[in-house]
Amino acid sequence: MSMQLVLASSSLARSRVLNNAGVVHEILSPQIDEDSVKVAMLADGYSHRDIADKIADMKARKVSLQRAESYVLGCDQVLSFAGSLYSKPETKFNLETQLRDMSGKTHQLISAAVIYKDMQPIWRHVGVATLSMDSLSGSVIEKYVEKNWDTVKFCVGGYEIERRGVQLFNEIQGDYFCILGLPLLEIINFLKVRGVLES
Repeated sequence: MSMQLVLASSSLARSRVLNNAGVVHEILSPQIDEDSVKVAMLADGYSHRDIADKIADMKARKVSLQRAESYVLGCDQVLSFAGSLYSKPETKFNLETQLRDMSGKTHQLISAAVIYKDMQPIWRHVGVATLSMDSLSGSVIEKYVEKNWDTVKFCVGGYEIERRGVQLFNEIQGDYFCILGLPLLEIINFLKVRGVLES
């Protein structure tokens, strides 16, 4: 029998958040070329918010074609800073440069979630968190990247706020789960309304 909730993602971090909250789910990776979509949408003048929403929608839609009977959850997160869109860092040098640029400044994490059922979108949410980074010295940045690269290379922005990454900031405004890339409270409320979770 199929799971009622399918996470359209290869993100172990998102799956872990759902597991920790007691939300039973299955994982199916949608295999979307996110970079190409982002480049095309930026060229067409779409907002960073719309890009996150569109990619989350694409993920959910693709997996829903395989699992139409299930609630299929697609998510995406982007980092918006000084008019530019940031994704996961490709190299250590790339991350060090990014952290130097954002040092002492404020950026936003935009997390979108879309749920499909019967190959149709039935729910969506976009959350925004605002993070103010401490003024970081070059040596602090280099040490942080060197020590944490194996895990932060999978994170938008190149930091894990739930671990040592929180030390990089002096102020955070917004929902914690939005920062983790999964607007969990809103998702749980929807699943309760639909009877997938007990209310």
